[in-house]
Amino acid sequence: MKNKRGFTLVELLVVIAIISLISSLVLASIRTARERARDAKRILDMNQITKALELYYHENGQYPGSTASYGESNCSGWDSSSVDGDGDGNPFIDPLQTSGFMRFVSVDPINTPGCGGYEYRYYRYSAGSYNCDPSRGAYYVLGVLNMETSGRPHPDSPGWSCPSRNWQNEFDWVAGGFEK
Repeated sequence: MKNKRGFTLVELLVVIAIISLISSLVLASIRTARERARDAKRILDMNQITKALELYYHENGQYPGSTASYGESNCSGWDSSSVDGDGDGNPFIDPLQTSGFMRFVSVDPINTPGCGGYEYRYYRYSAGSYNCDPSRGAYYVLGVLNMETSGRPHPDSPGWSCPSRNWQNEFDWVAGGFEK
């Protein structure tokens, strides 16, 4: 009899198992890298929006109002990147775009529809709200509702709170600023 050369079924199964293990490890690391990239984009977006808010303040003497002041109606008064309440195509902080401080105001990379998923949020509070010092004037709160790679709060979050409310407990990343 001639020797038949080939692989046994056990050898083939071992090779398939090894390839499956390696591919699952690669896919998991790719997923983690994508999540970190989206979180990095979120932080970059927040920094750009914060700078645009400061430019808007220096030009107008106040931060943009809450959503009702420019026609949006969504998320209990918060301007949300996931909802364009007035359908004008400007999904987030319309005055920054219409005033020319940003060509397009960024939205969350996932930007789940509705109020409560992956989204950015903005709100301008009147002076003294939540027992913040009224002599410092009105203030804004800007935040990323959910990040993918960290629990609340994200280590790069500057944080924002008043004596009666800590927004860091509500957002993964949050910042704010007083008008005075």
